[in-house]
Amino acid sequence: MEHVENDEEYKGLTVNKGIIQPPSVNPYLAKRVKRKTFSVSEYVEGIEKGNISLLSQAVTMVESTNPEHYQTAQEIIEKCLPLAGKSVRIGITGVPGAGKSTFIEALGMHLVNKGEKLAVLAIDPSSGLSKGSILGDKTRMEELSVSDKAFIRPSPSAGSLGGVARKTRETIVLCEAAGYNNIFIETVGVGQSETAVHSMVDFFLLIQITGAGDELQGIKRGIMEMADSIIINKAEGNNLEKAKLAQAQFKNALHLFPAHESGWVPEVLLCSAFHKVGIPEIWDMIERYIAHCKGNGYFDIKRRRQTQYWMTETIDEKLRNSFYQDPEIEQLIEEYRKKVVNDEISSFVAAHKLLDIYFGKK
Repeated sequence: MEHVENDEEYKGLTVNKGIIQPPSVNPYLAKRVKRKTFSVSEYVEGIEKGNISLLSQAVTMVESTNPEHYQTAQEIIEKCLPLAGKSVRIGITGVPGAGKSTFIEALGMHLVNKGEKLAVLAIDPSSGLSKGSILGDKTRMEELSVSDKAFIRPSPSAGSLGGVARKTRETIVLCEAAGYNNIFIETVGVGQSETAVHSMVDFFLLIQITGAGDELQGIKRGIMEMADSIIINKAEGNNLEKAKLAQAQFKNALHLFPAHESGWVPEVLLCSAFHKVGIPEIWDMIERYIAHCKGNGYFDIKRRRQTQYWMTETIDEKLRNSFYQDPEIEQLIEEYRKKVVNDEISSFVAAHKLLDIYFGKK
């Protein structure tokens, strides 16, 4: 259609025709290629051969809320179980800013350079408002993330912590089946995540730093009691003397706690993860701990307890999900919430009534 401005009465003014409006979708955009689907046996075979792509896809299915994906993931895990259990599982926690990611990379590169294989499973903190996670651990582990002997997998902590921990535990099975003989699990460093991670690892390591006030403030007694070792990171330069003082303080504090059932006496070591100082000594200590626990039988006892614990946790999670996903409960729960808010009924009575309705149908 010609522009009216090109009429003779508007002399000296011309407007080009322009171009035909392009479609909303770029016609040159290649058609999205559908990801090839694999059978359970193909996934298991690929994982056993160390195929990173298939391992990553399997972990994604473990984390998926899609019921079909969940079912497939469970079948894969079941077939991978005979291949699992041959790794050393290490939990790593510490206050925010303690340098956990830098430490993991330094210790991880020490293992990789020795010819070991390593999987790093990092539970990433999620925003309480947006529910989003940065999942930035790979960007903080530049050297380790490009190694063909390392597999780094961050997972968001949004939703049930128990659910995240269960998925992490299932991911451990897949990683072990893929031949990763060392598994690091990094916690968000806050809340109850330490307890959940402690229940799935062989060695629990607490990272501390100096220069943040009283060295023993801000550390929960429970976390210190769980720790098999405390590492004072950033022991470098002008901070070295402070780190040595903190080391002495922590050693004294650990003597006040009950003895570990394993018979192991927790050690307090210094390191500078950034400068890679003290890293070999830390790994030597972990190897001594594993040898000690295997020697007195505690290693196997702890593993058996953990499998029982996770059976119970899985039952709890399935019951909780079944309750909240029940169509009738979904309709009634909002009604009872309003009654609770308006003080028409107590929260305890409301909960019992909903549970009676749910179990009354079973």
